[in-house]
Amino acid sequence: MENPEQPNTTPPSNDLLDELHNLGNNLKALLQSAWESEERKKTQKDIETGLNELAKTLSQAANEFTQSPTGQTLKADLQDLQQRIQTGEVETKVRTEVVSALRTANEGLKKATTGVKSPEEKQK
Repeated sequence: MENPEQPNTTPPSNDLLDELHNLGNNLKALLQSAWESEERKKTQKDIETGLNELAKTLSQAANEFTQSPTGQTLKADLQDLQQRIQTGEVETKVRTEVVSALRTANEGLKKATTGVKSPEEKQK
């Protein structure tokens, strides 16, 4: 019989640590197996092939667009815009349009304020 006054000298059970260790090993084996599987390798190859085909298709579409009449027109329009920006023509036109819009807004505000009289002015 055990003596109740003496401490228990048997070490605590390591079942929990053992099971966690086993779980880690099993997960590692599962991941390694999945990584090395033929299905994963086939899927990776399919994705790589698909991305390469997509890149080729996009490149071809871009080349076709730049050679098309629309692409050539767009290119010419962009070059024209770039030239107008460099010469200041765009800045001048934008400035003129902004000044005109501000003038119109100010005229509208003046008309609105002359139509509204203060209470003092109404009594006169």
